[in-house]
Amino acid sequence: MTSVNPILKKLGLTGIVPVVAIDDANHAVPLARALMEGGIPCIEITFRTNAARDAMRQISAGVPEMLMGAGTVLTVEQVATAVDCGAKYIVSPGLNRKVVEYCLAHDIPVTPGVATPSDVEVAIELGLEVVKFFPAEAMGGLSYLNAIGAPYKAMKFIPTGGIDESLLLSYLKSPRVHACGGSWMVKSDLISAGKFDEIRILSTKAVGTMLGLHVAHVGINSGSAEEAARLAGLTGGMLNVASRETSAAFFAGTQVEFRKAASPGTHGHLAIGTHFIERAIAHFERMGFKILPETMLEKNGKAHAVYLDVDIAGFAVHLIQA
Repeated sequence: MTSVNPILKKLGLTGIVPVVAIDDANHAVPLARALMEGGIPCIEITFRTNAARDAMRQISAGVPEMLMGAGTVLTVEQVATAVDCGAKYIVSPGLNRKVVEYCLAHDIPVTPGVATPSDVEVAIELGLEVVKFFPAEAMGGLSYLNAIGAPYKAMKFIPTGGIDESLLLSYLKSPRVHACGGSWMVKSDLISAGKFDEIRILSTKAVGTMLGLHVAHVGINSGSAEEAARLAGLTGGMLNVASRETSAAFFAGTQVEFRKAASPGTHGHLAIGTHFIERAIAHFERMGFKILPETMLEKNGKAHAVYLDVDIAGFAVHLIQA
């Protein structure tokens, strides 16, 4: 993630920002809990309904661990109201200088909406590092965003509008994109009907799509380079795949690794691949797993692999950037 405001950095690590229009404030807390249980610890409550203020107050009091923002903020007065109700960040559909300047003067994270290069340049002039790209799909989608974002390498975008799970991963893989806003898992009819289990399931599925967690390979401690080479050749022959050598191991294909020397884990390790290792780290930490920072490996200046403080039947576990 970039060196942005800590609140906005958390949004980037979460990756998905549910955008909510809520009609009954009594649904706010069970909605927030459903999102949390589904692996999405943030929410944007929009000022599109009369229940927005009460909903924000109830979430702030009842689910304080939820990173809550206020959306569709059009005036300075709404900024003040949102913050008073517990909002930690502000989102506006357009780039309103008064709103942005007020937020910056009061150290309130703000992501105003932009849709053109001129909007982006105004945002840069104001000192912003993250903006909302809205309405994303109606403006031309990812190809348009990549085109207008190309000259502004330091600016990150949160595309919102028309994005669903089928588009999520393609947006998030763009180096221009900080996170994605969407409402497919928090549709008004689901909220009004109290279908919070369905919201939790949809949230879990969205997080799964984003992270793409999978078994990348199994590493086995072989005891020596000679034994690792022998076992890789044997296994490769059985599987009809080539074996190859790296500095620390021999591989049979891509899924079985034989370590030349002992590594974490009595027997070896289980490598879990992911689309986004920093988001996966944040996800596992929220689940209660500890990361072992001293095991962090980087590639091209970015996190590439790290072990979790967990043992599965004598196998250590590490995350790896797929």
